[in-house]
Amino acid sequence: MKKTKIVIAGIGGVGGYFGGLLAKEFYTSDQVNISFLARGEHLKAIQNNGLKLIHGENELVVKPHLVTDNPEEIGIADYIILCTKSYDLETTIKELKSCINKDTLILPLLNGVNSREKIQNYLPENMVLDGCVYIVSKIKEAGLIEISGSLQTLFFGHDTIENEKLTSLQNIFKQANIEASLSKSISSIMWEKFIFISPTATATSYFDCSIGALVADDEKLKVVSLLINEIIKIARAKEIILAPDIFEKTVNKLKAFPFEATSSMHRDFQNNKKQTELELFTGYVVSTSKQRNIETPTYKKIHQALKNKS
Repeated sequence: MKKTKIVIAGIGGVGGYFGGLLAKEFYTSDQVNISFLARGEHLKAIQNNGLKLIHGENELVVKPHLVTDNPEEIGIADYIILCTKSYDLETTIKELKSCINKDTLILPLLNGVNSREKIQNYLPENMVLDGCVYIVSKIKEAGLIEISGSLQTLFFGHDTIENEKLTSLQNIFKQANIEASLSKSISSIMWEKFIFISPTATATSYFDCSIGALVADDEKLKVVSLLINEIIKIARAKEIILAPDIFEKTVNKLKAFPFEATSSMHRDFQNNKKQTELELFTGYVVSTSKQRNIETPTYKKIHQALKNKS
């Protein structure tokens, strides 16, 4: 019987957690094979000692069937789960060429709302899904992923395609104790997340503070509220189906996060990274509002300020 081969590309906070649970469940499996595509010191640490996941008092060390920085060692994959940064997407797709044939299904778990469209441009013959996750996690050091909070959920699917490969993937996730939901209204779910994460990333980066500090300060929270209302206007202009109480739901999500939690974009600014997610989270809203003639003054002001900072 042919093994189902799954590649996790990018073993950061997202890929490390979900890939780690898959590796734990299927390490001795004769049906599912899990491979990690990793880099640098992180790769070496996982090769030598496995990948450690820490969540509060709980620690778990896992090993995939293969961890490598050379996709040619992996071979053709049935599923590729992309967990890289959005600005690494094009490079990663090109690197994974030797793992992809026409039957390979691609699931991006990247931030933003246009990953599927970008991937489909490179791989027009492949089935590419939409996906998003809710999780607070990060690489604490090489070979170590730290998870905080109580929310670790994954949503994936396609608004118009139903296929047995999607159901099989959901079953694999469930078997690994991943809280995964296969959805036929994935665009609404993704936009609901984007309406949360874009203002959060924009504001934490602009004010250089944690999510808790945003919520605790009335003036900062007022700016976040303006950002949320502006992005809701964009989503409605794109005819995305949203809950009537989307604003309240978004603010409540903010308040539920650990005080010290922040956004990946803010961490990039803190670490003076050459590449950040500014255009993904903030620039996308500004450019889309311009195309649709919608006023987003708060986004425009902060986008310019952060461009000057980067």
